[in-house]
Amino acid sequence: MKEQVSDKYILALDQGTSSSRAIVFDREGNILSVSQKEFTQHFPKPGWVEHNPLEIWSSQASVIAEAITGIGINGKNIAGIGITNQRETTIVWDAETGEPVYNAIVWQDRRTSEYCDSLKKDGLTDYIRQKTGLIIDAYFSATKIRWILENVDGARAKAEAGKLRFGTVDSWLVWMLTRGEKHVTDVSNASRTMLFNIHTLQWDSDLLKLFGIPESMMPQVCSSSEVYGYTKTTIFAHEVPIAGIAGDQQAALFGQMCTEPGSVKNTYGTGCFLLMNSGERPILSANDLLTTVAWKIGDKVNYALEGSIFVGGSVVQWLRDGLGIIRSSSEVEALAASVPDNGGVYFVPALTGLGAPYWDQYAKGCIYGITRGTTAAHIARAALEGIAFQTMDIVNAMQKDSGVRLKELKVDGGASRNDLLMQFQSDILGVQVIRPSVTETTALGAAYLAGLAVGYWENIDSIKTQWSAEKSFSPSASDDFVQAEKDGWADAVARTLSRK
Repeated sequence: MKEQVSDKYILALDQGTSSSRAIVFDREGNILSVSQKEFTQHFPKPGWVEHNPLEIWSSQASVIAEAITGIGINGKNIAGIGITNQRETTIVWDAETGEPVYNAIVWQDRRTSEYCDSLKKDGLTDYIRQKTGLIIDAYFSATKIRWILENVDGARAKAEAGKLRFGTVDSWLVWMLTRGEKHVTDVSNASRTMLFNIHTLQWDSDLLKLFGIPESMMPQVCSSSEVYGYTKTTIFAHEVPIAGIAGDQQAALFGQMCTEPGSVKNTYGTGCFLLMNSGERPILSANDLLTTVAWKIGDKVNYALEGSIFVGGSVVQWLRDGLGIIRSSSEVEALAASVPDNGGVYFVPALTGLGAPYWDQYAKGCIYGITRGTTAAHIARAALEGIAFQTMDIVNAMQKDSGVRLKELKVDGGASRNDLLMQFQSDILGVQVIRPSVTETTALGAAYLAGLAVGYWENIDSIKTQWSAEKSFSPSASDDFVQAEKDGWADAVARTLSRK
């Protein structure tokens, strides 16, 4: 097998919240080609966030074509395809026509918050957490599927007749790539639906019944590294094996080679997602973190503790599009660095509620401490610092749950390239923050999972040596400064939390 794939490459599809990307990797984990395309964000009502599933597919298909033709290769040169995706985002489509019955309801969407409240009032919090490792929240797929079945004309009847299919974005892409031949997902994505039992690694019939979701809608759950099927689309002249799937945060954990229990990474993307590899047994959190499946390779399952921050890098988009104080996201670091500190301003970016460890879906964003001397630069700096403070809150909860003290933090994602933010993160945590040479760790993780499945890489040990640090940040702030900053943040959060 190795001889057959030795001169080939791995194609990673990274389908994110705001853009679709395709990246070609070689055997050393180097990036040979990247193509990226943004797609439309739909906000039909306050708190609602949607995507057009057909636009997700068309944007992904176009970047695949650009990435491979840009370096003069075709399907024959691709040993395997790895898929990583925005998680929890919910797509329901017609099994016969492949047409979506409604827009994709995005993970950020809050329309089912009141229904989630009713589940909590019914005393189901511990019941659901014990099975799924998750908090009851509108974040996850289950309540989104239920909403579609209850609110789209004819959807419930079609679902009961076995004519509808549900998938997170990975399932949708595989369906489209195989022209409806394969309806699959992997354990990491399944574990984000609030319908998957993380102990038995199967769809939970009791939860499906609770949410009124026919099991016929659900994809087959597979491991994160195996050949699921072969492409049937005209993008490739030859069939290519689809061989790796992981939700974006689990893929980044793998791409950062956090394969040992206790290793931690934070991805600074649209949201921020801090994951700790907790080994082969799930740790149920006592501090409102999530317990999730990291990956399954062969017969071995790894679990993770996760803290989810709903608004991370997207706060910079809001500074650009909502407040208009920057013209492009790349300007934020220079603006924030033009002042020596935050001037007493704290920005709690609860623009879509607060995630872990607060789980306050009604919290609203707050900029606290504004005076006549406050400038746009102070607000920009406070926005970046708010990302680091939220990360700190999750680290504190994670250390309590695991009993493991953080030694270092590996970072990736777009905002990890912001040196000002990374230095402040190191200061506020009091540990070294390490940025890898390849910051596209999400796509790299998917590539590794696919490559392992087709024999492109022999085993995990053979790819560990590819990880290297590009830059490290060490704590340099005084204890007094750090404590004052933490106190200011705690005060701002207390003022932000809803009273509901």
